[in-house]
Amino acid sequence: MNEVVRDPEILGGVPVFRGTRVPIRNLFDYLVSGSTVKDFLEDFPSVSFEQVRQMLQAAEVAMEGQAA
Repeated sequence: MNEVVRDPEILGGVPVFRGTRVPIRNLFDYLVSGSTVKDFLEDFPSVSFEQVRQMLQAAEVAMEGQAA
């Protein structure tokens, strides 16, 4: 997925959304806590809806692969 960047110069290599300093983990933390994608996007305006959509699609595919 090209929306994820791991660069030791950005937050010590924590995976972030491309073009931001927002960790991918933040999205999943929001969702697990009961917040919505809309809440996340409002709090992190540097992340686009398309980036979130692609991340959630990739997570869904990864989870389907684990269920097999």
